[in-house]
Amino acid sequence: MRGLVLIPLMLLAACGGQSHKTAADNSAAAAPTPTPMRASEPVTLQAADGVKVVGRYQPATNAKALILLFHQAESSKDEYRDIQPRLAEAGFASLAIDQRAGGRLFGINETVAALGKPADYLAAKQDLEAALAWAKDRKLPVILWGSSYSASLVFLVAAAHPGEVKALLAFSPGEYFGGGRDVENAAAKVDVPVFVTSSQDPQEVADARAILKPVPAAVKQQFVPTKGGVHGSSTLLKERNPEGAEAAWTAVLAFLSKVAG
Repeated sequence: MRGLVLIPLMLLAACGGQSHKTAADNSAAAAPTPTPMRASEPVTLQAADGVKVVGRYQPATNAKALILLFHQAESSKDEYRDIQPRLAEAGFASLAIDQRAGGRLFGINETVAALGKPADYLAAKQDLEAALAWAKDRKLPVILWGSSYSASLVFLVAAAHPGEVKALLAFSPGEYFGGGRDVENAAAKVDVPVFVTSSQDPQEVADARAILKPVPAAVKQQFVPTKGGVHGSSTLLKERNPEGAEAAWTAVLAFLSKVAG
């Protein structure tokens, strides 16, 4: 009799264990698998005058748009080393280039190294336009993003290429090209959404405001940091702007979601 009693209990225990294992397996199978970050790719562009421009492309899964990232003076594409992965996580592919007006602030500028010396700011406009020409083949909306002097150049490029740009972000723009109002005049022709920001320095804030004012677009925004805030795109780097980087990121990502979400 003891064997007759034990057999059903053993079967019941076995069935219960199998049922528990299946539920756990199903639960594990239902858990989402994080999408791995796609590796960045080296890119070489050719400007209109034949200069080779070195860049780094960061793909994004199901990209909403392609952001063209341009650095500040004495800098390089490595200004965006930590910014590109975060943009990819938010669904934005990006290309950062070494403009011919740059240096070693964040890492070697390969374009300048090949030329032997940096060029002036306006000469770098050709490099931005080479990036814009490259972007056409990616079949994505294109967003221009500039830092310091290139934050001003993006207005000149957008004005010269109507219909080719979806939106524009400018970090610490100013009239860097000879004392006139070339940037304000170009801004008056930019009819796409525009985001500007700067450090808390009153002159930088005023310069950004003056350039944004003539923009005819319905969507335009100036973010003035209340904490932290540093010159150019570095305002998004925690090591350079520990108090204000996250607030700046919140404003930038909200703008990008609005114009390309």
